[in-house]
Amino acid sequence: MKRLVLLISAISVFFVPLGTVAEAPQSSVVDAKSVTEHSGVFNGKRIKYKAVAGETVLKNDKGEPEAAIFSVSYIASNAPKGPRPVSFIYNGGPGSSSVWLHMGVFGPKKVVLPSDAEDDGAAPFEIVDNPQAPLDVTDIVFIDPVGTGFSRALGETEAKSFWGVSEDAKSVARFIRAWLRENNRWNSPKYIGGESYGTTRTAALVNELEGRFDDVSVNGLLLISTILDFSLDAYDPGNELVHMVSLPTMAATAHYHGKAGQGVPLEEWVEQARNFAQREYAPALILGSKLEPARHKEVRANLAKFTGLSEDFLDRANLRVSYPRFNRELLRDQGVSLGRLDSRFKGEEEDAVGETPSTDPSFYGIDGAYTAAINHWLRDGLQFNPDREYTIIGGVNSWNWKLSENMWRQAYLNVTPYIGKAMRGNKHLRVFNAAGYYDFATPFMGAEYALDRAGVDQTRVEYKYYEAGHMMYIHHPSFDQFLEDVRNFIQAK
Repeated sequence: MKRLVLLISAISVFFVPLGTVAEAPQSSVVDAKSVTEHSGVFNGKRIKYKAVAGETVLKNDKGEPEAAIFSVSYIASNAPKGPRPVSFIYNGGPGSSSVWLHMGVFGPKKVVLPSDAEDDGAAPFEIVDNPQAPLDVTDIVFIDPVGTGFSRALGETEAKSFWGVSEDAKSVARFIRAWLRENNRWNSPKYIGGESYGTTRTAALVNELEGRFDDVSVNGLLLISTILDFSLDAYDPGNELVHMVSLPTMAATAHYHGKAGQGVPLEEWVEQARNFAQREYAPALILGSKLEPARHKEVRANLAKFTGLSEDFLDRANLRVSYPRFNRELLRDQGVSLGRLDSRFKGEEEDAVGETPSTDPSFYGIDGAYTAAINHWLRDGLQFNPDREYTIIGGVNSWNWKLSENMWRQAYLNVTPYIGKAMRGNKHLRVFNAAGYYDFATPFMGAEYALDRAGVDQTRVEYKYYEAGHMMYIHHPSFDQFLEDVRNFIQAK
């Protein structure tokens, strides 16, 4: 493996000793990069590639440094001639680094977790080659927005100036334009995508990239565990849609844990629940106190059938059960609660009387492995080893959820119209939407509901479902199918 590390400052160019990257004060101009050469077999093809791990400095109109964006680029050096696709990948949060998609599914190395929703335990973790990574069909750039990974504000710029739906999208768009310029890739097919809030970022980002007269036209959006319309995540009194879109996930979860739908294939069971949610459950909720007693009884019985909860519990909940209550109630008799990110996970509870889970077993069941994997790979494998922490998640606060300061009132954020607008202005733009059946953080029906509105061309939207949760790729069969689906999407015309 060959290695080159450059540190470029405002006044000099020099080589950094092997294995180190100089740490810069907050106020200095730094553009540190480690370049390493690698080779691997991806989808049966031997690919030589270089990995560029480092910082890209964003400057203001006065040429003053505002931020250093950390990224890792994997660029094939022996790809066939012709425009090669490039995919820009990030995670969500807001405030999460790209670690999950980087070390979980898209990168050339991956950390292996138990497939069947078991705790990851402690080091050493299994970090292996990832021959299914799509490097045979696309170069990949993993981006950590300001406040995540190694990315940070510079000079006198406050980090919070990057923390908002529009602010974040603008800075990531600036990074992408800089990357295309520096790598001479303006005519490459381009894909942008993220997970969870990363799907929100994707919608806002395509608006930034294509909403100017010097468009960066995008070929495809990769939406993984999608949240676009935040009314579908708000259990506020009177907001009935959130109950509708959560119900099919409850049905899938009850099916998995043997509480409902036994003997019915999962997909068929979910489709039944989806139809009930749209055609019977939602209208009943909208009627409110006008719902007739006989109809109330019928809906309650069907709700119990799909959720595995007792009719008595549902009656006391007024037919409206939030996912935290569901995740605490379904297996209460076993003394466990279910995971939010992945409801296959079970976590032991201290007592049997809590209303909601005390924590999320589907998060603490994976975080140690990913933290170890990204630090080991970046610092040892890619030789980018600054003397500071790599922020996994939680590196931002005071997020600005307004799309515009001119909005005097915004009850719920909805970025779906950005996708519809982008598709109307770009006939080649396609959307890939991936969802796990057991994901309560971003229920799969929420993506369906959002994308089926706001002028989104459904003929250019591809929906894929997996028998897993928010991070569907930790489930080994879903990992295989997901990457096959992504590869097919990128290769499709």
